[in-house]
Amino acid sequence: MTPPLVFTGLLVSLWTYKCLMLVIFQNKIIYMPSVPPFSRSEKIKDYEAQCKPIVWEEKRIKAADGVELALAVGNIIGSRPQTTEGRKHVAILYFQGNGGSLPARLPVLSAVLKALQRNAPTSTTYSIVGLSYRGFWTSRGRPSERGIGLDAAAAIEYTLKELSASLDQQTSLVLWGQSIGAGVATSAAATLFTRRRAATYTNNSPRRGLIPQLTGLLLETPFVNVRAMLTTIYPQKWLPYRYLGPFLRNHWDSRLALRKLAESSTTTPRVLILQAENDELVPATQSEELEEICRDLHLNAERKVIANALHTDLAAKAQGRNEIVGFLAKFG
Repeated sequence: MTPPLVFTGLLVSLWTYKCLMLVIFQNKIIYMPSVPPFSRSEKIKDYEAQCKPIVWEEKRIKAADGVELALAVGNIIGSRPQTTEGRKHVAILYFQGNGGSLPARLPVLSAVLKALQRNAPTSTTYSIVGLSYRGFWTSRGRPSERGIGLDAAAAIEYTLKELSASLDQQTSLVLWGQSIGAGVATSAAATLFTRRRAATYTNNSPRRGLIPQLTGLLLETPFVNVRAMLTTIYPQKWLPYRYLGPFLRNHWDSRLALRKLAESSTTTPRVLILQAENDELVPATQSEELEEICRDLHLNAERKVIANALHTDLAAKAQGRNEIVGFLAKFG
């Protein structure tokens, strides 16, 4: 066999092998709960001092398939009213990115919650519920798109139950997702609207008009879907990644979710798309395309570009935090 044929055979074999490994191990490639090292052993108390006066509690819930999940629930001590008459409560459900654990994110979430409560009317209270996907932090199970979808539904149900415990308040639910969490948020919102869960949820038969409604969708450093990311990051036709779309088990298709959202109700949530100017992972075209999709679907959406922000530090930047706080404050 001549050397060129050997070289070509090795190249094709390597190309095929890499494609096969990417398909087989895509869940381990996409979801990285142990990066950075020891993330899963972090505790809320490790970040208590940075979060004050926000108090975070770990709660345990179960998804529909029985997998036990962890939530981090944050409130300001003393912010709960003695009476609920004439009060408003805004619950923010946070979906993290594809790596690390919730505790390390709590100082940033606390800064947002502190700013919200500091500037809020006395009649309004805010709380944040952070979901730890299966396989992340102290949650059980292994991550997958189907499983995380069940996790998001369980977290929404928990949040609605918490809100319905004070049904004399005017209540609002906002979904906030970062990176792959933005795909979780759009998918959860579409499911919530198509199943009319917010409208049909009952707890001791509450009055229909007081059932919490999804009013906002905050998408931080989002992408359109996993397949679009593959073709955008790897445009070269000779690379294997762009051809793996048919073999994907994880899609996180915000385009499809937003379309379902627009088709399922005449009253849809406001959408804020936050783009990091120096995002090293997600190209600017992804946020721009999402904004165009929202416009075509007649969704009430706006896009903001946060100067000098990277993929994971947007909310820690003053401009990013101000945009987030300003958006969330609209629902109080």
